[in-house]
Amino acid sequence: MEYMTAAVPHPRSEADGPTRSGRRSLALALLCGALGAAVALLATRQRWAEGTATVAGGAFPLTAKGSDVTGIPAALAIVGLAALVAVFAVRRAGRFAVAGLLALSGAGITAAALFAASDSSALDEKAAQASGDTSATVAALSHTGWPYVAAVGGALILLAGLLALRYGSQWPAMSGRYERGTDRPRRKARPVDPERPEEIWKALDRGEDPTGA
Repeated sequence: MEYMTAAVPHPRSEADGPTRSGRRSLALALLCGALGAAVALLATRQRWAEGTATVAGGAFPLTAKGSDVTGIPAALAIVGLAALVAVFAVRRAGRFAVAGLLALSGAGITAAALFAASDSSALDEKAAQASGDTSATVAALSHTGWPYVAAVGGALILLAGLLALRYGSQWPAMSGRYERGTDRPRRKARPVDPERPEEIWKALDRGEDPTGA
């Protein structure tokens, strides 16, 4: 009898599987999304390229930050953060759409960062301004590894979006009491004592009729 009891599976074991996978995917998506956005934003503030421009017969050093080269990664990182939060405020089709936006934000960051990794237009513009010659270009051009760091941040956001697309239906949503039409009913105001003037004034301040009419 004891062996038969031990062999019977626990009735909650099958239901715990989706719950556990949902919790794990939720934690991983939050971590990847937040970390990816932070990495992408940090990378855009770093130096992506450097070179020199010829000014008055000498070499003038020039540098370009990620935000000088392209503003797409920083903008999409903010969009990704907003989408990550919005995932919990919507349900069903809305959640699927927001998860798709989250994934697209990450993909856009990665593509823009990789495309700008060898871009020299920002430094060429600075060289033209420094030399006063609109046809001047940057010399001794070199690039840093920060564009690839931004691309990694975008990949993390993309992963968060893919997790939201796959497991988002198992994640909790914002409490229903915050939704439209579910406000708690107001408590009925207690009768005002006409013998107490201070209660009459408080009732008037609340917009109530102290006479009870």
